[in-house]
Amino acid sequence: MLLGIDVGGTSTDGVLMHDGALVMSVKKPSSREKLAGTILEVLDELLEGRDPGALRRLVISTTLVTNLLATRSGPRTALILVPGRGLPFDYFRLAPDTYFLKGSIDFRGQVTEEISPFEIEKAVAHIRAAGIRHLAVAAKFSIRNQAVEQEIVRTLRRLYPEARVVSGSETANRMNFPRRAATAYYSAMTGEAWEEFVREIREALRRRGIKAPVEILKADGGTMPLEVSRQNPVETVFSGPAASAMGAVALTRRRENAVVLDIGGTTTDIALLIEGEPLHASKGARIHGRFTHIQALALRSLALGGDSVVKGAAGGVEITAERAGPAACFGGPAATVSDAFVVHLNLDLGDRARAEEKLAAAAAGSGLEPRAFAAAVVDQTLERLSRLMQEMFREWENEPAYKVWEIVHRRSFRLDRLVGIGGAAELVVPLLAEKMKVPGLVHRLAPVANALGAAVARPTLTVQLYADTQQGRYLIDREGIEGPIENPASFQLEEAKKTALDWLARLASAKGAGEYVGQARVNMAEQFNMIRGYSRVGKIFRVEVQIAPGIIDAFKGVSD
Repeated sequence: MLLGIDVGGTSTDGVLMHDGALVMSVKKPSSREKLAGTILEVLDELLEGRDPGALRRLVISTTLVTNLLATRSGPRTALILVPGRGLPFDYFRLAPDTYFLKGSIDFRGQVTEEISPFEIEKAVAHIRAAGIRHLAVAAKFSIRNQAVEQEIVRTLRRLYPEARVVSGSETANRMNFPRRAATAYYSAMTGEAWEEFVREIREALRRRGIKAPVEILKADGGTMPLEVSRQNPVETVFSGPAASAMGAVALTRRRENAVVLDIGGTTTDIALLIEGEPLHASKGARIHGRFTHIQALALRSLALGGDSVVKGAAGGVEITAERAGPAACFGGPAATVSDAFVVHLNLDLGDRARAEEKLAAAAAGSGLEPRAFAAAVVDQTLERLSRLMQEMFREWENEPAYKVWEIVHRRSFRLDRLVGIGGAAELVVPLLAEKMKVPGLVHRLAPVANALGAAVARPTLTVQLYADTQQGRYLIDREGIEGPIENPASFQLEEAKKTALDWLARLASAKGAGEYVGQARVNMAEQFNMIRGYSRVGKIFRVEVQIAPGIIDAFKGVSD
């Protein structure tokens, strides 16, 4: 048996699969205050009357980290940076509590200016006095030499042992200093809450006798083991929208270009499939306007869902970001977007008379008759969603995979289908597809597609190798692994790729992705000559290999 659970802003969904087929689905109201409890409530219902020992895999998609960051409710966190030479320090002031230290490392990992122990002590004194217990550390070019970051971390833990300290080397060991710093900062901010969540889940599963591997869905649409997630919980940000994209992949199984609209009760998430594969954000996930090194799908969320409250405005309507409960037709207290579609389309869904009553009350301040008011809500909903897609297409046009499609096919990108998932998709997507003049699809399993996407998503892992033949060493950037190049003079690009793939296999085995090593691909492989005077003194190699997001081999698809 395979089990997937997706925690959305409105509801928590779960699916149970056996022999590649869907056996059962569950939907429960989400509780932000009792997140783990909601997950376990769904788990218990899915497994009721079944042997827990028969469970082979459990995947959870959770909004915990997303909510912490979106609501800015994480603990106050300090960011200690060593920007090195070049730009003014203030350029890197990424957080309210940012502290700068002098020191410098060059791009090949040579320390060109030592850090000052006195400056570290001074920063610690300020941080402690401010009552800040969460700290992140990042030094420019530390991916080539971690010694500086490690020295700062050791000093911080000695001077301030009760603080939680995270380094860029541990969380985002890749090039681009501002992104590394931002990733380390958000990792430090979310770590404590995530640890508590992991403890609750682990203890509850132990009590239920569940020994199956537990995985967490990441922002890139792949999974990682629950224990591994403790190293970098911020990778789970946006796992909900990622689950919707993977759910669409699981439901369609078509090599076509499609926009995925996950229309839930509170928000609409949008993603793009290119020939059946989710488009990735080449610059990483963006949090509060800052890019990070969190690998993620190219996603966008809009505060508009089926349960969004609608109100009358002078001569028109207002669709708010407020959710007061379910739609009025399902017993909710106020008129919503869903009620407007039910009335406008004369649908036999829930209590239509109650929907009309609440819409009439909302329309009182607009000067419109109730049915005209409902039509205006529908028009505004479709307009806002189509405008969001147009904005996203402008962003997607800058992604490499999008451009490659146009080059390969020698024509502008063509959209084949709109795929709707989520509880309100059956109301909205058919009309939106008609408005955009493209085919629409709302599968019968659309309401639980996110949980399905979590259940069938496979593990992902990316490894980047940097090799310097003059120094006679290579680095696995993300993991901070260093090794010698045995024959630097004869080292070639093929050997660099083999080394990267070998390390990918080792790390994948340790992180629960070993069975997919055979499907790994080389995303990047390049070399540069280093010249001194008129002679070549060495070569630098950069290679990226990846087990890309996809569907587990055990999944056989679902019937229409």
